[in-house]
Amino acid sequence: MKQLSHGIVKRVHHLSDGRELIYFDDADTTLAPERAPDARPPAERPAVASMRQDPLTGEWVSIASARQNRVVLPPKHLDPLAPSTPDNLTEVPSNYDVAVFENKSPSFGPDLAAVTGASGRYDDSAALAELGRIGLGRTRPSVGRCEVVCFSPDTDGSFATLSESRARTVVEAWADRTAALSAMPGVEQVFPFENRGEAIGVTLHHPHGQIYAYPYITPRTQKLIASIESYGPTLFADILAFEQESDRVVYRGEHFTAFVPFAARWPLELHLLPHRHVPDFAGLTEEERDELAVLYRRLLRAVDAVYDTPTPYISAWHQAPVHAHRDDIRLMLQITSPRRAADKLKFLAGSEAAMGAFIGDVLPETSAALLREALERSDQNL
Repeated sequence: MKQLSHGIVKRVHHLSDGRELIYFDDADTTLAPERAPDARPPAERPAVASMRQDPLTGEWVSIASARQNRVVLPPKHLDPLAPSTPDNLTEVPSNYDVAVFENKSPSFGPDLAAVTGASGRYDDSAALAELGRIGLGRTRPSVGRCEVVCFSPDTDGSFATLSESRARTVVEAWADRTAALSAMPGVEQVFPFENRGEAIGVTLHHPHGQIYAYPYITPRTQKLIASIESYGPTLFADILAFEQESDRVVYRGEHFTAFVPFAARWPLELHLLPHRHVPDFAGLTEEERDELAVLYRRLLRAVDAVYDTPTPYISAWHQAPVHAHRDDIRLMLQITSPRRAADKLKFLAGSEAAMGAFIGDVLPETSAALLREALERSDQNL
Protein backbone atom coordinates (compact mmCIF):
# COMPACT_ATOMS: atom_id res chain seq x y z
CA MET A 1 0.00 0.00 0.00
CA LYS A 2 1.18 3.53 -0.80
CA GLN A 3 -0.48 6.78 0.20
CA LEU A 4 -0.63 9.21 -2.73
CA SER A 5 -1.70 12.84 -2.77
CA HIS A 6 -5.27 13.91 -2.04
CA GLY A 7 -5.81 10.89 0.24
CA ILE A 8 -5.76 8.39 -2.65
CA VAL A 9 -4.27 4.96 -1.87
CA LYS A 10 -2.34 2.73 -4.30
CA ARG A 11 -2.38 -1.06 -3.83
CA VAL A 12 -0.20 -3.31 -6.04
CA HIS A 13 -1.23 -6.90 -6.83
CA HIS A 14 -0.55 -9.44 -9.57
CA LEU A 15 -2.79 -11.50 -11.83
CA SER A 16 -2.46 -15.27 -12.21
CA ASP A 17 -0.20 -14.94 -15.27
CA GLY A 18 2.15 -12.50 -13.51
CA ARG A 19 0.81 -9.26 -14.94
CA GLU A 20 0.75 -6.29 -12.59
CA LEU A 21 -2.62 -5.08 -11.31
CA ILE A 22 -2.83 -1.80 -9.39
CA TYR A 23 -5.84 -0.58 -7.44
CA PHE A 24 -6.23 3.16 -6.82
CA ASP A 25 -8.73 3.76 -4.01
CA ASP A 26 -10.69 7.02 -3.89
CA ALA A 27 -10.02 9.42 -1.04
CA ASP A 28 -13.61 8.75 0.09
CA THR A 29 -13.62 5.04 -0.76
CA THR A 30 -16.06 2.66 0.87
CA LEU A 31 -13.99 -0.41 -0.09
CA ALA A 32 -12.17 -2.62 2.40
CA PRO A 33 -8.37 -2.70 1.97
CA GLU A 34 -8.26 -6.46 1.23
CA ARG A 35 -8.36 -7.64 -2.39
CA ALA A 36 -9.21 -11.11 -3.65
CA PRO A 37 -6.60 -13.07 -5.62
CA ASP A 38 -7.06 -13.90 -9.30
CA ALA A 39 -8.94 -17.22 -9.40
CA ARG A 40 -8.02 -17.99 -12.99
CA PRO A 41 -5.36 -20.65 -13.69
CA PRO A 42 -1.86 -19.46 -14.62
CA ALA A 43 -1.36 -18.89 -18.34
CA GLU A 44 1.52 -18.13 -20.65
CA ARG A 45 1.89 -14.53 -21.75
CA PRO A 46 2.32 -13.84 -25.47
CA ALA A 47 5.82 -13.26 -26.79
CA VAL A 48 7.02 -9.69 -27.20
CA ALA A 49 5.82 -8.29 -30.51
CA SER A 50 8.28 -7.25 -33.20
CA MET A 51 8.75 -3.81 -34.75
CA ARG A 52 9.59 -3.36 -38.42
CA GLN A 53 10.96 -0.15 -39.90
CA ASP A 54 9.32 1.52 -42.88
CA PRO A 55 12.33 2.81 -44.85
CA LEU A 56 10.18 5.35 -46.72
CA THR A 57 9.47 7.29 -43.52
CA GLY A 58 11.85 5.85 -40.93
CA GLU A 59 8.84 5.02 -38.75
CA TRP A 60 8.58 1.82 -36.74
CA VAL A 61 5.50 -0.41 -37.05
CA SER A 62 4.72 -2.87 -34.25
CA ILE A 63 3.40 -6.21 -35.52
CA ALA A 64 1.37 -7.53 -32.58
CA SER A 65 -0.57 -10.54 -33.85
CA ALA A 66 -1.77 -11.45 -30.33
CA ARG A 67 -4.19 -8.51 -30.59
CA GLN A 68 -6.27 -10.60 -33.00
CA ASN A 69 -7.53 -12.56 -29.99
CA ARG A 70 -9.12 -9.55 -28.27
CA VAL A 71 -12.70 -9.76 -27.05
CA VAL A 72 -14.98 -7.60 -29.22
CA LEU A 73 -18.05 -5.90 -27.73
CA PRO A 74 -19.09 -8.67 -25.31
CA PRO A 75 -22.48 -8.57 -23.53
CA LYS A 76 -22.54 -6.82 -20.17
CA HIS A 77 -22.58 -10.05 -18.15
CA LEU A 78 -19.26 -11.01 -19.79
CA ASP A 79 -17.57 -7.64 -19.41
CA PRO A 80 -13.84 -8.45 -18.90
CA LEU A 81 -13.20 -5.14 -17.09
CA ALA A 82 -15.95 -5.53 -14.49
CA PRO A 83 -15.08 -6.96 -11.06
CA SER A 84 -14.95 -10.77 -11.10
CA THR A 85 -17.95 -12.91 -10.22
CA PRO A 86 -18.14 -16.71 -10.01
CA ASP A 87 -19.72 -16.72 -13.49
CA ASN A 88 -17.36 -14.16 -15.03
CA LEU A 89 -13.71 -14.32 -13.97
CA THR A 90 -12.29 -11.06 -15.29
CA GLU A 91 -9.10 -9.02 -15.41
CA VAL A 92 -9.95 -7.42 -12.05
CA PRO A 93 -10.60 -10.00 -9.27
CA SER A 94 -12.11 -7.57 -6.71
CA ASN A 95 -14.45 -4.64 -6.66
CA TYR A 96 -12.54 -1.41 -7.20
CA ASP A 97 -12.65 2.36 -7.59
CA VAL A 98 -9.98 2.68 -10.31
CA ALA A 99 -7.91 -0.26 -11.55
CA VAL A 100 -4.85 -0.35 -13.82
CA PHE A 101 -3.38 -3.56 -15.23
CA GLU A 102 -0.99 -4.72 -17.92
CA ASN A 103 -2.74 -5.47 -21.20
CA LYS A 104 -3.08 -9.19 -21.88
CA SER A 105 -2.26 -8.72 -25.59
CA PRO A 106 0.11 -5.74 -25.64
CA SER A 107 1.45 -3.92 -28.68
CA PHE A 108 4.61 -3.18 -26.66
CA GLY A 109 6.23 -5.30 -23.95
CA PRO A 110 6.33 -6.85 -21.52
CA ASP A 111 9.92 -8.13 -21.55
CA LEU A 112 12.56 -5.40 -21.18
CA ALA A 113 15.54 -7.75 -21.11
CA ALA A 114 16.03 -7.31 -24.84
CA VAL A 115 17.14 -3.70 -24.34
CA THR A 116 18.99 -3.94 -21.05
CA GLY A 117 21.12 -6.97 -21.84
CA ALA A 118 23.23 -8.81 -19.28
CA SER A 119 24.45 -5.60 -17.64
CA GLY A 120 20.94 -4.45 -16.80
CA ARG A 121 21.83 -0.97 -18.11
CA TYR A 122 20.27 0.93 -20.98
CA ASP A 123 21.84 3.72 -23.06
CA ASP A 124 19.02 6.00 -24.22
CA SER A 125 21.06 8.24 -26.51
CA ALA A 126 22.65 5.30 -28.32
CA ALA A 127 19.29 3.56 -28.66
CA LEU A 128 17.60 6.64 -30.15
CA ALA A 129 20.43 7.10 -32.62
CA GLU A 130 20.13 3.47 -33.68
CA LEU A 131 16.35 3.77 -34.06
CA GLY A 132 16.81 6.79 -36.33
CA ARG A 133 19.03 4.97 -38.80
CA ILE A 134 17.27 3.98 -42.06
CA GLY A 135 17.71 0.53 -43.53
CA LEU A 136 15.92 -2.31 -45.27
CA GLY A 137 14.52 -5.26 -43.36
CA ARG A 138 15.25 -3.74 -39.97
CA THR A 139 13.47 -5.30 -36.99
CA ARG A 140 13.59 -4.76 -33.23
CA PRO A 141 11.61 -6.19 -30.31
CA SER A 142 8.57 -4.06 -29.36
CA VAL A 143 9.71 -3.46 -25.80
CA GLY A 144 7.72 -1.16 -23.58
CA ARG A 145 4.41 -1.59 -21.81
CA CYS A 146 0.68 -1.26 -22.46
CA GLU A 147 -1.74 -0.73 -19.59
CA VAL A 148 -5.53 -0.57 -19.28
CA VAL A 149 -7.04 2.07 -16.97
CA CYS A 150 -10.54 1.19 -15.73
CA PHE A 151 -12.26 4.42 -14.69
CA SER A 152 -15.01 2.67 -12.73
CA PRO A 153 -16.33 -0.82 -11.97
CA ASP A 154 -19.61 0.14 -13.69
CA THR A 155 -20.25 -1.33 -17.12
CA ASP A 156 -22.06 1.81 -18.30
CA GLY A 157 -21.08 5.46 -18.21
CA SER A 158 -18.01 7.42 -19.21
CA PHE A 159 -15.34 9.64 -17.71
CA ALA A 160 -17.82 12.52 -18.01
CA THR A 161 -20.24 10.76 -15.65
CA LEU A 162 -17.69 10.03 -12.92
CA SER A 163 -17.91 11.72 -9.55
CA GLU A 164 -15.42 14.48 -8.84
CA SER A 165 -13.63 12.22 -6.34
CA ARG A 166 -13.37 9.37 -8.87
CA ALA A 167 -12.13 11.69 -11.62
CA ARG A 168 -9.45 12.95 -9.25
CA THR A 169 -8.38 9.35 -8.61
CA VAL A 170 -7.98 8.74 -12.35
CA VAL A 171 -5.84 11.88 -12.69
CA GLU A 172 -3.67 10.64 -9.82
CA ALA A 173 -3.39 7.23 -11.50
CA TRP A 174 -2.24 8.88 -14.75
CA ALA A 175 0.43 10.80 -12.85
CA ASP A 176 1.59 7.72 -10.95
CA ARG A 177 1.77 5.55 -14.05
CA THR A 178 3.51 8.25 -16.09
CA ALA A 179 6.28 8.44 -13.48
CA ALA A 180 6.57 4.64 -13.13
CA LEU A 181 6.60 3.88 -16.85
CA SER A 182 9.04 6.72 -17.58
CA ALA A 183 11.50 5.07 -15.19
CA MET A 184 11.50 1.77 -17.09
CA PRO A 185 14.52 1.02 -19.30
CA GLY A 186 13.80 1.32 -23.00
CA VAL A 187 10.74 3.59 -22.60
CA GLU A 188 11.05 6.85 -24.55
CA GLN A 189 7.51 8.26 -24.39
CA VAL A 190 4.39 7.66 -22.27
CA PHE A 191 0.95 8.24 -23.79
CA PRO A 192 -2.34 8.08 -21.82
CA PHE A 193 -5.40 8.05 -24.08
CA GLU A 194 -9.02 7.00 -24.42
CA ASN A 195 -10.91 5.73 -27.46
CA ARG A 196 -14.65 6.21 -27.00
CA GLY A 197 -17.44 4.95 -29.28
CA GLU A 198 -17.85 2.28 -31.92
CA ALA A 199 -17.20 4.85 -34.66
CA ILE A 200 -13.64 5.08 -33.27
CA GLY A 201 -13.28 1.29 -33.25
CA VAL A 202 -13.58 0.47 -29.55
CA THR A 203 -13.91 -3.21 -28.65
CA LEU A 204 -15.21 -2.69 -25.08
CA HIS A 205 -17.98 -0.35 -23.90
CA HIS A 206 -16.75 -0.36 -20.29
CA PRO A 207 -15.48 3.15 -19.39
CA HIS A 208 -11.72 2.86 -19.62
CA GLY A 209 -8.58 4.27 -21.20
CA GLN A 210 -5.12 3.00 -21.98
CA ILE A 211 -1.49 3.99 -21.49
CA TYR A 212 1.22 3.11 -24.01
CA ALA A 213 4.89 3.27 -23.07
CA TYR A 214 6.74 3.41 -26.40
CA PRO A 215 10.34 2.34 -27.10
CA TYR A 216 10.75 5.35 -29.42
CA ILE A 217 9.64 8.96 -29.76
CA THR A 218 6.39 8.82 -31.73
CA PRO A 219 6.14 10.26 -35.28
CA ARG A 220 3.72 12.98 -34.18
CA THR A 221 6.13 14.13 -31.47
CA GLN A 222 9.07 14.04 -33.87
CA LYS A 223 7.19 16.49 -36.10
CA LEU A 224 6.56 18.67 -33.05
CA ILE A 225 10.29 18.61 -32.23
CA ALA A 226 11.06 19.74 -35.78
CA SER A 227 8.62 22.65 -35.36
CA ILE A 228 10.21 23.67 -32.06
CA GLU A 229 13.67 23.52 -33.60
CA SER A 230 12.45 25.79 -36.41
CA TYR A 231 10.34 28.20 -34.29
CA GLY A 232 12.14 28.22 -30.96
CA PRO A 233 11.60 26.91 -27.41
CA THR A 234 8.70 29.31 -26.65
CA LEU A 235 6.33 27.61 -29.12
CA PHE A 236 3.85 26.32 -26.52
CA ALA A 237 3.82 29.54 -24.50
CA ASP A 238 3.24 31.55 -27.67
CA ILE A 239 0.47 29.23 -28.89
CA LEU A 240 -1.28 29.59 -25.54
CA ALA A 241 -1.06 33.40 -25.62
CA PHE A 242 -2.21 33.48 -29.27
CA GLU A 243 -5.24 31.24 -28.63
CA GLN A 244 -6.21 33.05 -25.41
CA GLU A 245 -6.66 36.23 -27.45
CA SER A 246 -8.88 34.49 -30.03
CA ASP A 247 -12.59 33.71 -30.24
CA ARG A 248 -11.73 30.01 -30.24
CA VAL A 249 -11.40 29.81 -26.43
CA VAL A 250 -13.99 27.44 -24.96
CA TYR A 251 -13.05 27.81 -21.29
CA ARG A 252 -10.30 29.51 -19.30
CA GLY A 253 -9.61 28.36 -15.76
CA GLU A 254 -7.03 29.21 -13.13
CA HIS A 255 -4.45 26.69 -14.36
CA PHE A 256 -5.69 25.57 -17.82
CA THR A 257 -7.22 26.99 -21.00
CA ALA A 258 -9.32 24.95 -23.45
CA PHE A 259 -9.61 26.08 -27.07
CA VAL A 260 -10.28 24.96 -30.62
CA PRO A 261 -6.94 25.26 -32.43
CA PHE A 262 -6.45 27.78 -35.26
CA ALA A 263 -5.81 25.00 -37.81
CA ALA A 264 -8.17 22.30 -36.49
CA ARG A 265 -8.17 19.15 -38.62
CA TRP A 266 -11.30 17.52 -37.20
CA PRO A 267 -14.95 18.72 -37.13
CA LEU A 268 -14.75 18.64 -33.32
CA GLU A 269 -11.26 19.30 -31.99
CA LEU A 270 -10.54 20.67 -28.53
CA HIS A 271 -7.11 21.32 -27.03
CA LEU A 272 -6.19 21.99 -23.40
CA LEU A 273 -2.93 23.56 -22.22
CA PRO A 274 -1.64 24.28 -18.71
CA HIS A 275 -0.76 27.92 -18.04
CA ARG A 276 2.76 27.08 -16.92
CA HIS A 277 5.29 24.76 -18.48
CA VAL A 278 4.93 21.19 -17.25
CA PRO A 279 6.17 18.23 -19.34
CA ASP A 280 3.77 15.52 -18.17
CA PHE A 281 1.18 14.44 -15.60
CA ALA A 282 3.83 13.65 -13.02
CA GLY A 283 4.88 17.30 -12.99
CA LEU A 284 1.43 18.70 -12.16
CA THR A 285 0.92 20.24 -8.73
CA GLU A 286 -1.88 19.02 -6.49
CA GLU A 287 -3.86 22.20 -7.24
CA GLU A 288 -3.50 21.62 -10.99
CA ARG A 289 -4.62 18.01 -10.64
CA ASP A 290 -7.66 19.16 -8.64
CA GLU A 291 -8.70 21.63 -11.33
CA LEU A 292 -8.03 19.15 -14.12
CA ALA A 293 -10.31 16.53 -12.57
CA VAL A 294 -13.20 19.04 -12.62
CA LEU A 295 -12.45 20.75 -15.92
CA TYR A 296 -11.79 17.61 -17.96
CA ARG A 297 -15.18 16.14 -16.99
CA ARG A 298 -16.87 19.41 -17.98
CA LEU A 299 -15.16 19.43 -21.38
CA LEU A 300 -16.20 15.84 -22.11
CA ARG A 301 -19.79 16.64 -21.08
CA ALA A 302 -19.72 19.56 -23.51
CA VAL A 303 -18.42 17.32 -26.30
CA ASP A 304 -21.33 14.95 -25.61
CA ALA A 305 -23.84 17.82 -25.49
CA VAL A 306 -23.08 19.12 -29.00
CA TYR A 307 -25.59 16.59 -30.37
CA ASP A 308 -28.40 14.54 -28.86
CA THR A 309 -26.42 11.31 -28.62
CA PRO A 310 -22.95 10.58 -27.14
CA THR A 311 -20.05 11.75 -29.27
CA PRO A 312 -17.32 9.32 -30.39
CA TYR A 313 -13.88 10.73 -29.67
CA ILE A 314 -10.20 10.11 -29.12
CA SER A 315 -8.84 11.83 -26.02
CA ALA A 316 -5.06 12.05 -26.33
CA TRP A 317 -2.73 13.29 -23.58
CA HIS A 318 0.45 14.37 -25.35
CA GLN A 319 3.45 14.41 -23.01
CA ALA A 320 7.11 15.28 -23.46
CA PRO A 321 9.44 12.38 -24.27
CA VAL A 322 11.14 10.80 -21.29
CA HIS A 323 14.69 11.86 -22.22
CA ALA A 324 14.35 14.68 -24.76
CA HIS A 325 12.90 18.22 -25.05
CA ARG A 326 11.37 18.18 -21.59
CA ASP A 327 12.02 21.91 -21.18
CA ASP A 328 10.08 22.94 -24.27
CA ILE A 329 7.36 20.29 -24.88
CA ARG A 330 4.34 20.88 -22.66
CA LEU A 331 1.63 18.48 -21.48
CA MET A 332 -1.32 18.92 -23.87
CA LEU A 333 -4.74 17.34 -24.21
CA GLN A 334 -6.18 16.93 -27.70
CA ILE A 335 -9.77 15.67 -28.00
CA THR A 336 -10.80 14.89 -31.58
CA SER A 337 -14.04 13.54 -33.02
CA PRO A 338 -14.88 12.57 -36.60
CA ARG A 339 -18.51 13.62 -36.05
CA ARG A 340 -19.24 16.50 -38.45
CA ALA A 341 -23.03 16.51 -37.99
CA ALA A 342 -25.63 14.66 -35.94
CA ASP A 343 -25.76 11.87 -38.53
CA LYS A 344 -22.48 12.30 -40.42
CA LEU A 345 -18.88 11.22 -39.80
CA LYS A 346 -15.66 12.44 -41.36
CA PHE A 347 -13.72 9.57 -42.90
CA LEU A 348 -10.03 9.73 -43.67
CA ALA A 349 -10.03 9.05 -47.39
CA GLY A 350 -7.60 9.84 -50.21
CA SER A 351 -6.00 13.15 -49.21
CA GLU A 352 -5.91 12.56 -45.47
CA ALA A 353 -5.14 8.83 -45.37
CA ALA A 354 -2.75 8.64 -48.31
CA MET A 355 -1.00 12.01 -48.18
CA GLY A 356 -1.59 13.21 -44.61
CA ALA A 357 -3.11 16.40 -46.05
CA PHE A 358 -6.21 17.22 -44.01
CA ILE A 359 -9.22 19.10 -45.36
CA GLY A 360 -11.25 20.82 -42.66
CA ASP A 361 -15.04 20.46 -42.80
CA VAL A 362 -15.99 22.97 -40.09
CA LEU A 363 -14.62 26.46 -39.46
CA PRO A 364 -12.69 26.30 -36.13
CA GLU A 365 -14.43 29.44 -34.87
CA THR A 366 -17.82 27.81 -35.57
CA SER A 367 -16.75 24.67 -33.73
CA ALA A 368 -15.64 26.76 -30.74
CA ALA A 369 -19.01 28.50 -30.59
CA LEU A 370 -20.80 25.13 -30.67
CA LEU A 371 -18.64 23.82 -27.83
CA ARG A 372 -19.13 26.97 -25.71
CA GLU A 373 -22.90 26.63 -26.10
CA ALA A 374 -22.73 22.92 -25.32
CA LEU A 375 -20.62 23.60 -22.22
CA GLU A 376 -23.20 26.08 -20.96
CA ARG A 377 -26.06 23.64 -21.57
CA SER A 378 -24.27 20.74 -19.90
CA ASP A 379 -23.38 22.88 -16.85
CA GLN A 380 -27.06 23.91 -16.51
CA ASN A 381 -28.17 20.27 -16.62
CA LEU A 382 -25.99 19.19 -13.68
